[in-house]
Amino acid sequence: MSGRAQLMWDDAVTGYDFGPEHPMDPVRLALTRKLIGAFGLDREIEVVAAQAAGDSTLQLVHREDYIAAVKAASADPDAADTSYGIGTIDDPAFRRMHEVSALIAGQSVAAAEAIWRGDVAHAVNFAGGLHHAMPGGAAGFCIYNDASLAIARLLELGAERVAYIDVDVHHGDGVQAAFWEDPRVLTISLHEHPRTLFPQTGWPEETGAGDGEGSAVNVALPAGTSDAGWLRAFHAVVPELIEDFRPQVLVTQHGADTHFEDPLAHLAISLDAQRMVQEACHDLAHQYADGRWLALGGGGYAIVDVVPRSWTHLTAIAAGRPVEPTAEVPEEWRHEVFARTRQSAPRRMTDGRTPKWLDWSAGYDPADRLDQTILATRRAVFPQRGLLA
Repeated sequence: MSGRAQLMWDDAVTGYDFGPEHPMDPVRLALTRKLIGAFGLDREIEVVAAQAAGDSTLQLVHREDYIAAVKAASADPDAADTSYGIGTIDDPAFRRMHEVSALIAGQSVAAAEAIWRGDVAHAVNFAGGLHHAMPGGAAGFCIYNDASLAIARLLELGAERVAYIDVDVHHGDGVQAAFWEDPRVLTISLHEHPRTLFPQTGWPEETGAGDGEGSAVNVALPAGTSDAGWLRAFHAVVPELIEDFRPQVLVTQHGADTHFEDPLAHLAISLDAQRMVQEACHDLAHQYADGRWLALGGGGYAIVDVVPRSWTHLTAIAAGRPVEPTAEVPEEWRHEVFARTRQSAPRRMTDGRTPKWLDWSAGYDPADRLDQTILATRRAVFPQRGLLA
């Protein structure tokens, strides 16, 4: 397998634009791409633009009638059929919505194909990670579920075990739903508790069904969880499951909306902890998946201070040239930020944190809310997989 990594990018993905009042501002994608270039990472990673996913590919996950509804709304946004979740407050219809959504999906699918062929070890599509879209409907700012489509393509190509790790602040409900009964796909989601955040799913008792029983894993974190708790929960659940499952490919979703500055959620995670989890996913891919790693973006609505830095770290890790947290943000990028947003850009690639956590093997406190969360997940799913809770 080549050691070279790919960054999936086409400027046209910034056309994924729900309008000026919507929190998912596509400038976050443009600024991320500019920051990656400002750090010279283009010399370390191959930048590739793939074709849009065609109907036959989209139908690996999405219903034909839903795709037709997206196309119709794309041509005439005023005629959007809200029964499919489009033309709503969360997912307003816009012209060429189908084309740009299919383009983002195509980047993730092409990346999965390149990894499976052995052309590259790692691939990043930070425009992807649109994990809420369902087979028959849009949801949560997501039209087509590129993560599910990439996994479905891997299965179509012959993969027998694909693991999906989702660390977005919101539950990865669309991916879980797509593979709810499929034992070939292990989905693990760490997210804010459904009592306090959309989409109100992702309870620890959601573990899959039929042949897939025990293949869905949910860690529902209390609102206010900070670095130490987030990292403790990740390491108390994820590595043991990945070691047991031994995936052939690891797909990860890195929504940056866990951050303490994010306006739409209630976790308190730093950029530095996000970077540590990115590195942990990279390491897990090398330990258990022969290095095959597809890394996706996701949510993230602190569009200047957080998203570009977080996903630049992700890309740099995949490229094999991590950016030091203490590195200064290039001045040219700071000027770009001000020109586009009239906001001041951060000066360093860190929040100044040095996160530490207590490993689960050191013991737990059954009266602690975070440890209760971890215990609930382990007790729900570990015995189903033949592991000790």
